Amino acid sequence: MGGKIPQITVADGPSGLRIVKERAEDGSETAYPAAAYPAISLLANTWNRAAAAEMGECLADECLEKGVDILLAPGVNIKRHPLNGRNFEYFSEDPVLAGEMAKAYIGGLQGGGVGACLKHFCCNNLEYDRLNQSSEVDERTLRELYYLPFEIACEAQPVSLMCSYNRINGTFGAEYAKGFALLRGEFGFRGAIVSDWSAVRDRTASAAAGLDLEMPFNGENYRKLCEDYRRGALSDAALDACAQRVLDLVYRCKEMRQGKKPARTDKERRAAARRIAAEGMVLLKNNGVLPLQAGGSAALSGCYARPDTCGMLRGGGSSAVNRGEEKFDLPARLAERGTEVRFEGAFRYDEVESFGQSARRAALLAAECDCSIVCVGLGEKFEREGADRETARLPAVQERAILESAKSNPNTVVVVFAGSYIDMSAWEEKAAAILFAGYPGTGGDDALADILVGKVNPSGKLSETFPRCLADVPAADGRCVSAGVTRYTEGLGVGYRCFSTNDVPVLFPFGHGLSYSAFAYSDLSASAEGGALHISFAVENASERVGAETVQVYVRECVPLVSRPDRELKDFAKAEIAAGKRKRFSFFARSARVRALVGVKGLLGSVGRRLRGSDRFVGAGYPPALQTLYKKRRNSFALKRFI
Repeated sequence: MGGKIPQITVADGPSGLRIVKERAEDGSETAYPAAAYPAISLLANTWNRAAAAEMGECLADECLEKGVDILLAPGVNIKRHPLNGRNFEYFSEDPVLAGEMAKAYIGGLQGGGVGACLKHFCCNNLEYDRLNQSSEVDERTLRELYYLPFEIACEAQPVSLMCSYNRINGTFGAEYAKGFALLRGEFGFRGAIVSDWSAVRDRTASAAAGLDLEMPFNGENYRKLCEDYRRGALSDAALDACAQRVLDLVYRCKEMRQGKKPARTDKERRAAARRIAAEGMVLLKNNGVLPLQAGGSAALSGCYARPDTCGMLRGGGSSAVNRGEEKFDLPARLAERGTEVRFEGAFRYDEVESFGQSARRAALLAAECDCSIVCVGLGEKFEREGADRETARLPAVQERAILESAKSNPNTVVVVFAGSYIDMSAWEEKAAAILFAGYPGTGGDDALADILVGKVNPSGKLSETFPRCLADVPAADGRCVSAGVTRYTEGLGVGYRCFSTNDVPVLFPFGHGLSYSAFAYSDLSASAEGGALHISFAVENASERVGAETVQVYVRECVPLVSRPDRELKDFAKAEIAAGKRKRFSFFARSARVRALVGVKGLLGSVGRRLRGSDRFVGAGYPPALQTLYKKRRNSFALKRFI
């Protein structure tokens, strides 16, 4: 072939375009300003494939404008451990939710002309010693939990996939031949496999395993590869296969990009970021204080309400987006919507223990207003690539600020800015309402204000379980990590699979999220014919307010041949339902897994909802005995009905 090979450019994601502008001598980097989109953890809380696709489309537009061919995103690693420093970059503890949302995100990105890079394959579930440690996982758990989101996401045919740093059962991610063969065989992946930055230890071994491209270029590794090839340690066939896949990657990216132009203006993309953020915010608790009363007064406290650095509202590392001069100003946004706001910073981002004069003034203000809103959270200081969180709790000064506010005013609303689970046990009972705002990105202050005043009806659902305490999480057992080895002894017992199966109470369950509307489930039917499953039911908006509801379908085998979790998510859907109207949801599946379940008639469909913080179940047509059973299962959001 004559001529030059085209060049392609890659850039960091997944929640905004990060192109490095300059690097300092100390290794720190400065990126060009860009629009920030909601963190992947917040996007996952939308449970909306269309929102994921739209975010991918918007990012494609950004990439087209900046000459980027591949966005290094998204990540689908399972949230096995609540303290993983990069949980804010990942979708869920559940492989189906993670895989489906990633598939939609990739579809939107690549449909817009920009390639995706699915990552990190696989079992990169902690940042601790990630360059060396080995994730020791049995084959069944790999298949059902850790491979599955990659398998689902590969249905969107991402142009590339990134290996992880860690070892998998002793083999470095860059040399994981077994996994690479599975990707290209059973999962139908046709793209190129690239390394995480400087993840290659032995270029010859990684090339033989099927890793196509080392990033970044390493002169020493290249020379060693040439030497190994000359002495016959690497075959022509293996080398040619890698080279061909890199060429295919380059030409596929150029072909994908051909004729593509940004479909949205910068203003339209920022509006989309705001809508997605609002849809992903989760109302965890509400005693009726929200939405705020029109014309009322609110004592607003906490430096997160008016942060002095964008690092307070994002995780740290390669995904950190430079928001430039854009400001987040919740006091101003609430004032624009007719709320009388009295603001006090209360504490600083870098404070941990001290409780100063500003915090005391905030408590006094709380007593003088109709309600008090305390904004707390984490940020890149606490959640970041390369390190795990030291604790699941907020800094002590923030917890005290919440408690002092609640003491002064029982109508205390807590707004949490974080990328993953927070231990709320010290203050949850004292709060009148809790809104998990996540890391919302551009326009996040408008999105949050709209929910607080009721202009937007909250519809987010948790994509991870919030346990009562870290000790309830099997993976958090320190005995599982030693001498460079992490033993996945809990097997399938990750997240809700563990808690529901073992009847472990949780603070807020997976899939939980309240609304200003109330929804009633009814008319559940299920049938199995010819190895296929059909489930159908109706959902009524039993309120006077339009709202969106996410329905979640779980199954279990009643007579399993091997140990299985009490419930497993198999599908989900989200729809807006007008006040007083009904919508029918239907799910149809033909997968081999479903056929196995149908074969033993051990299928369980689960519907239901904890409404507005109570255990009340609205579901006409269900037998009283089953409604009683639901009420007894305080920590289950789903009523189980045997088919």
